[in-house]
Amino acid sequence: MNKTDYDRALFYTHRSEWDNLLILMVRTEDQFLSKKIERFLHAYHFEHDYKVVENYLYSLLRYLDHAAEMSSQDLYLYG
Repeated sequence: MNKTDYDRALFYTHRSEWDNLLILMVRTEDQFLSKKIERFLHAYHFEHDYKVVENYLYSLLRYLDHAAEMSSQDLYLYG
C-alpha cells in the first residue's frame, strides 16, 4: 500500500481538484481506490440526484480513512 496515494486522494477531493484525482485514479496500484474514485467522479459529472453523489463521496472517504489506518498499522508493525 502506498500511503501517499490516500493522502493525495483526500487532498484532491477536499480541494475539488478532479483532474488530479482522475490522474491518481489511473496511476495508483490500489485497484479498490481506483474504482472508488471512478465511481465518485462518474456520479459527480453525470448523476442528477445529489444524494447518489454524496453516497459515492462518503464511500470514497470511508475507504481512504480505512486504507490510511491500515497502512499506518503496517508501518507500526513492520517499520
